[in-house]
Amino acid sequence: MKLFPLLLMLLAASPAVAQQQAPNNYYPAPPPAQAPTVEQGVPTTGLSSPLPAAAPKVERTEITSDAEAQLFADARRIVWGRYAKIKGAKRGDVTVTRQGGLWVVKGRIDSVAPGTEGDWAAIDGVVEKIAPNLVQVRGEVAFRIAKVEKGVPCKVAGLLNFRRSGKSQVWRLAEGDNPCDGVREGFDLVYEKPTDKRPVPKRN
Repeated sequence: MKLFPLLLMLLAASPAVAQQQAPNNYYPAPPPAQAPTVEQGVPTTGLSSPLPAAAPKVERTEITSDAEAQLFADARRIVWGRYAKIKGAKRGDVTVTRQGGLWVVKGRIDSVAPGTEGDWAAIDGVVEKIAPNLVQVRGEVAFRIAKVEKGVPCKVAGLLNFRRSGKSQVWRLAEGDNPCDGVREGFDLVYEKPTDKRPVPKRN
């Protein structure tokens, strides 16, 4: 008879236990009373990027030496050291032009020495800076040699430094090693005194 009162107590407590263990739609925690605030309009300046910066666009040539600029304006020939000492080698042509405040340089040399026909070198770029004994060109110089990379042109590109020493009238490419076979090309831009085109006197 003592078990009967105990059984009644267990039956009475069962609904309360079941109510405490009922599933909760917000398990494991109820939502916050207020959503977190987000600051709007945060400036994006000053952020860094792991990607390398693109090459700057040159819009005007910086000139810190007028004397060097006057000399370089008359650079008219290209000498290619790889073939310069071969009998029959000839110089190439280069032009330096001005488009407003921007200087542009373009030129090409075609080798005609025996056994080198079809080989050539060329330059195409804009002059970024002219300083004493230095001309910096942003562009590329390409070398085409039949025996190197099966005749596919090898290029050096980017900021190219042409240096002149003393009273020399030659600007040599400092980055003149061929990237394909490592040979020093000796790529030179050469000053040539402009011809004085005087009018031919008329005969009486």
